[in-house]
Amino acid sequence: MHFFQLGFVSSIVAIATAQTTPVAKTLCAGKNYTYDSLAGFGLIPSNARDKFGDTLGGFGSAIALDRSRWRKLPDGSYTGVLYGLPDRGWNTQGTTNFQPRIHKFDIAFKPNPAATVASPSGNNLVFTYRDTIRLFAPDGTTPTSGLDADGTGHITIPGFPPLPGATIVGDGWGNPGPISQRIVIDAEGLALAPDGGFWISDEYGPYMYRFDSAGKMVGAIRPPDAIIPMRNGSESFSADSPPHFPNLGVGHDVFPSDNPTGRNNNKGLEGLALSGDGKTLWVLLQAAANQDGGLVTAGRRHTRLLKYDVTIPSSPRYAREFVVPLPFQTAAQAKVAAQSEIFHIQDGSFFILARDSGAGHGQSSSTSVYRHIDVFNIDKATDIKGKTYDCSNCSIASPTGVLNSAITPAEYCPFIDFNLNPQLNRFGVHNGGAQDAALLNEKWESIGIVPVDGLIGDDDKWFVFSLSDNDFVTQNGFMNGGGLPYSDASGFNLDTQALVFQISLPEHSRPFPRDP
Repeated sequence: MHFFQLGFVSSIVAIATAQTTPVAKTLCAGKNYTYDSLAGFGLIPSNARDKFGDTLGGFGSAIALDRSRWRKLPDGSYTGVLYGLPDRGWNTQGTTNFQPRIHKFDIAFKPNPAATVASPSGNNLVFTYRDTIRLFAPDGTTPTSGLDADGTGHITIPGFPPLPGATIVGDGWGNPGPISQRIVIDAEGLALAPDGGFWISDEYGPYMYRFDSAGKMVGAIRPPDAIIPMRNGSESFSADSPPHFPNLGVGHDVFPSDNPTGRNNNKGLEGLALSGDGKTLWVLLQAAANQDGGLVTAGRRHTRLLKYDVTIPSSPRYAREFVVPLPFQTAAQAKVAAQSEIFHIQDGSFFILARDSGAGHGQSSSTSVYRHIDVFNIDKATDIKGKTYDCSNCSIASPTGVLNSAITPAEYCPFIDFNLNPQLNRFGVHNGGAQDAALLNEKWESIGIVPVDGLIGDDDKWFVFSLSDNDFVTQNGFMNGGGLPYSDASGFNLDTQALVFQISLPEHSRPFPRDP
């Protein structure tokens, strides 16, 4: 067991009362959303390790809060259980044969609404590492891998769609041995299934996978052909992300590097949400598919949202498809803020985490210009599911990203701005300025929500959790079951950071059904 804590400060007030003046409000689809205050901050050190000896990193790629374990204590503090999903392991210098996995943490949270810039709270969210579940192929014994997929071909398993795979020489860590194949997953979305298993979305396929509670793959969903990456007339699951071994990420390139159609490299099904009743699965591409403007920096705005009926998990049904217009990072409209996660609020409304890149701790710029959890609503959006838009070369927008005039996209509404220093400084962290450990990391990629009342949220007050993906960047790292020490070439140590926001949802919102 590992306990990560800098300590609760003595001045903490043991109630979860919001600030008198809200930070921000937004109106979306006729409903009011209020950002009351930043409520908490915590971290996991960059050199932490899991029970298999590997660096405990990257798990801010997606989180899931177990609402059945969320408790409000008599002193106004809270306890709960959080699951975190790393992506493909340490890969800043090439992809590795890291086995995808899910980490489990106990969390303790003590709100401090009295915190001010002059008298900051410090860390009031504490993580205690509990367990790790590694992910295996359908046989239950063959590990999956984070290596980039082969440029051609796939793995065939009865009862599954063609699966992205990598040909591995030796053990995949630079040591000799026989040639083998592994199913590859660049995991980015996570939801807890009602049966105790997990739903995961990935970027390579990009696919949706279902795993049982022990980490065995029991199902896979292949999205419409319009999203499948194609090169030279054939499916090509590679993200043009060469392996670390044997040449430190050099070579093994595919041609063309940018697939003309389908998801863009490393911009697959980044967002995944499961409805509160566990019957509907939603996934969202990180940015536009390449034939929809995804190859142009300013054109990759219109991305695809897919709806699946998973009432019978073993027989998922593709049900609807909509277009979500991603925001621009600035008024100049030169760059789109790609999305990193979604969360289903209720009916046609969702949270979406959209952000810039290249700004934050360890980056060339310390100042982020767009890092938000926003709201979108699909009530009036066009359902584009069908042969007109779902074939492999079918497009919803021009090559420069101009949306087809026959399509009405979702309504998009800005909401929570991560970068507001008057809020961040209340917890001793900041956006912009010095490149220190208190600077927010670049990649914030997860959303989880739990009720302030500790029960079912009848007062419409909720805590929104978000964690950063630190890309396993540390100077004291370990992979391959602890057998491969590494020091990231950046020279940085990036802790996994966590923020907690307190918000008010529209009246009588029900992100989760009432318990019987």
